[in-house]
Amino acid sequence: MPIMGPQDIDEAVAATTSALRGVTDRDWSVPANGLEWSCHDTAVHIADDFTGYATQLTGRATHGYAPFEVVAAPGTTPDGLLRVLEATGGLLAAAVFRTPPDVRAWHPYGVAGGDGFAAMGVVEALVHTHDILTAHGVHDWQPPAHLCARVLERLFPHVPRDGDPWRALLWATGRGELGGLPRLGAWQWFADPIRSERLVLCELGPRLAADLHEGGSGGFAWAGGGPEEGTRFSGGMVVRAHEAGTYRPGWGAYAIVRASDGRAVGGIGFHAAPGADGEAEVGYDIVTAERGKGYATEALRALAGWAFTRPELTALRATVEQDNAPSHAVVERAGFTRTGASDDGVRYRLSR
Repeated sequence: MPIMGPQDIDEAVAATTSALRGVTDRDWSVPANGLEWSCHDTAVHIADDFTGYATQLTGRATHGYAPFEVVAAPGTTPDGLLRVLEATGGLLAAAVFRTPPDVRAWHPYGVAGGDGFAAMGVVEALVHTHDILTAHGVHDWQPPAHLCARVLERLFPHVPRDGDPWRALLWATGRGELGGLPRLGAWQWFADPIRSERLVLCELGPRLAADLHEGGSGGFAWAGGGPEEGTRFSGGMVVRAHEAGTYRPGWGAYAIVRASDGRAVGGIGFHAAPGADGEAEVGYDIVTAERGKGYATEALRALAGWAFTRPELTALRATVEQDNAPSHAVVERAGFTRTGASDDGVRYRLSR
């Protein structure tokens, strides 16, 4: 069942333009808080996102954005910019309303249907309104809490839910601290994560992988003092593949997030995309404090389930150290069969 729809976009546009009308007499050429853009350009950016998201849906985009951008006419005043926001927000709401439930369109953070693009539009409106208002000294604006909560549910499964959803959304987008969690150095939302009964697998794109590899959080709140070194190493594999031009979205590393509280409990992923033989190697790593709860097996089954929907894959491989009994149990419970052994460890394979 869709979480968000056109009514949420309409409500977000009404809330944000109402708040921004209070500062239309200010200088919008100043930088928006925390951004390189001016307040004027930030408002145009929101309108560009509204229109871009609408055309992803109406154009049934399978890759990239349509080659256009929204610009404001020279001399457009802040009041005029609010008219642009209302008009383009209406376009997105109309596109979401008219999009059939089975339609999916491309976004760099994952394919999504109308509900996903509705949530993306709401995020852009809320957080960038915050940036503009803060630049003009307004620090106490609070958007509707239920909008923030639904956005978190749809796009941010990795964010802790204990507390004010607006503060959680600001943390999730790198704009503040949250309950002792430091401000994020890198962040993104997840439009199409892999889900299982208890877990959500969130892919670490090159930017998040680099932050994780360099000692950051990768944009996650980690349980039990994580992440483990193996997960940081997998982030480095993604970075090196991206630098070499061999990185393929979907075939990299993922954070294993516990759905109940939004805490990351480990990492899992592929060493590389399937080779000429159609096979790919998998690995996984659970933080020490969360081991023995079945998370690795559940995550491996979910990842394998996704992988075998891809036509380029014929089989998955895993290599387990000889004396790592828990890991042997993980791959065997996930359906892998032993195929041999070497100095590197015991080899396992799972085929269609």
